[in-house]
Amino acid sequence: RSAAERWRTGLAILLLHAFVIGALISGGSSTDWLIFAIVYPVQAIGVGIGMHRYFAHRSFRTSRQFQFALGLAAASVFGNAVSFAGKHRLHHQHVDSENDVHSPVHGIWACWIGSLLDNGYTDEEILRKVPDLTRYPELMWLYRHPRIPGLILMGIAWLIGGWTAAAIGVGLGSVLMLQKSSALNYLAHKYGSRRFDTPDQSTNNWLMAILAFGEGWHNNHHCYPRSARAGFYWWEIDMYYWVICLLEKPGVVWNVIRPPREAYATDSLVAPDGQLRQP
Repeated sequence: RSAAERWRTGLAILLLHAFVIGALISGGSSTDWLIFAIVYPVQAIGVGIGMHRYFAHRSFRTSRQFQFALGLAAASVFGNAVSFAGKHRLHHQHVDSENDVHSPVHGIWACWIGSLLDNGYTDEEILRKVPDLTRYPELMWLYRHPRIPGLILMGIAWLIGGWTAAAIGVGLGSVLMLQKSSALNYLAHKYGSRRFDTPDQSTNNWLMAILAFGEGWHNNHHCYPRSARAGFYWWEIDMYYWVICLLEKPGVVWNVIRPPREAYATDSLVAPDGQLRQP
């Protein structure tokens, strides 16, 4: 990214945080929090199930219509599903190396904030990783206009309850998801337990698993990245996987990829090849 692009991105992130903090200081209203209660689950699904488990890893299949709905849910937090998928696939390719721009190996600033300002990849590099997504015109429209759905949603909330409704009802969810994703990049590659001897520094961090609805079982994920289930055991809370299971029952999603039997074997503590291995 150019210096101007980095400044624009940084300023947008700073203004969003200031907007939300200002509304929280003012106290907000019951309407603001009702909007938040309705919107935030959609935003969380857009990030965890949409951008990560579906667009980046294709851990299940779904219809073109629901695929677009997941893209819109991601855009409600100003997320870019196609761009994220390309960058995240590059992350797994270079995880915890010098080429992994949001790894703790570069320090907490680069991992937490710096990678948001400059992901270190060109648009061409990112798009080359997602040929399965670029063939959909509606997804490419979201790729080119990632802020429009979120701004429209904030505008609707503003019309309903004023500026604090826009800030708390919509903006707060965006800030929470952004900070949780950054925290996951750092904490789940620094602190926690390692069930699998993966060739990276990923850990299973129970605190991040609770805060990020299951994403904190990060060592599990890096061993079997295409699995829709990150928490392999019943005590490993994985709310995103529970939602995927609920969507599977009526056929909204199908071909859900789950951990193979070897993931539960006592002799599975070997350095994997980074790909999901079938039973």
